[in-house]
Amino acid sequence: TASDLRNFDSMKKMLQHAILAACLFALPWGTRALAEKPAGFDSGLQLFVQQMADEHDFDRDWLRETMQQIVYRQDIIDAISRPAEAKPWHQYRPIFVTQARATEGAAFWEANASLLQRAEAEYGVPAEIIVAIIGVETRYGRHKGKYPVLDALGTLAFGYPKRSRFFRSELEQFLLLAREEQVDPTVALGSYAGAMGQPQFIASSYRNYAVDFDGDGRRDLQNSTADSIGSVAAYFKRHGWRRGAPVTSRARGVGREHRHFIEAGMKPSLTIGELAAAGIEPELDDLPADAMSSLIELQGTEASEYWLGLDNFYVITRYNHSNLYAMAVYQLSREILALREQRG
Repeated sequence: TASDLRNFDSMKKMLQHAILAACLFALPWGTRALAEKPAGFDSGLQLFVQQMADEHDFDRDWLRETMQQIVYRQDIIDAISRPAEAKPWHQYRPIFVTQARATEGAAFWEANASLLQRAEAEYGVPAEIIVAIIGVETRYGRHKGKYPVLDALGTLAFGYPKRSRFFRSELEQFLLLAREEQVDPTVALGSYAGAMGQPQFIASSYRNYAVDFDGDGRRDLQNSTADSIGSVAAYFKRHGWRRGAPVTSRARGVGREHRHFIEAGMKPSLTIGELAAAGIEPELDDLPADAMSSLIELQGTEASEYWLGLDNFYVITRYNHSNLYAMAVYQLSREILALREQRG
């Protein structure tokens, strides 16, 4: 009957839609993440090619062919728009400071003890800090990133106006790095922001701070654990790490009247003596009155925690400009060190 035919057609269309949806969701995430390029994407890319060829003597045809492989990806824009550092401390901490990550860190330390000892001796950065950085960044090299670096940097350079200047510069640095290290830029994988290797260096940091710690003539943060360990230590030393100095201390006596200290910023700009005169005392007993610090507030589940960000704490924030990140690295490092000491 006509009614039966209409019902059949309706069921047929519903089945077709279900099959289409199943096929779409069966596609790889990267494929589904593709989206229409924003206005100005291609013109910005073309101008970049011209400037790179003129300023750095790249072969124009090679550069144009390489840049044409960049794919605009909406998932990269989505990822950078919701960073973990936007979470409160009580949600951020459990991501990185866990028993499993500490246990894996102790095992990583044991497997690379001689390299870590050499890095600490040469650069003055404690082994547990180096291990914690690699643990937070890539789970000790297991999760180095799934995004083509060209896609990440190209998407953000020409499709993310909020930080386009920064990522355009990083794309420039990445191409220079690829030429210097003689690697194919089209095959490199990294984070959604283009960070690479076990320690997740962005291209400018890679060029300026990475070291050849295994002596093979290359700085290979993707495959060389030695280079990764040495480069983290070198990065910290270059940013002012003080050998043997403390990193942070809990602060006692903080009240509402001290809000202006918290709002003074991340860089240490307050002396311990100045804080003490205002009624704020560190739990550490031996901090000199002229030591510089910042005052940090971290949101707990029920109440805020207050910490002093000393010079070495600030150095950790140069790796990732976040007090949350630096505190997670510090606390994970303490967990790793405790396990290491337990094992002798």
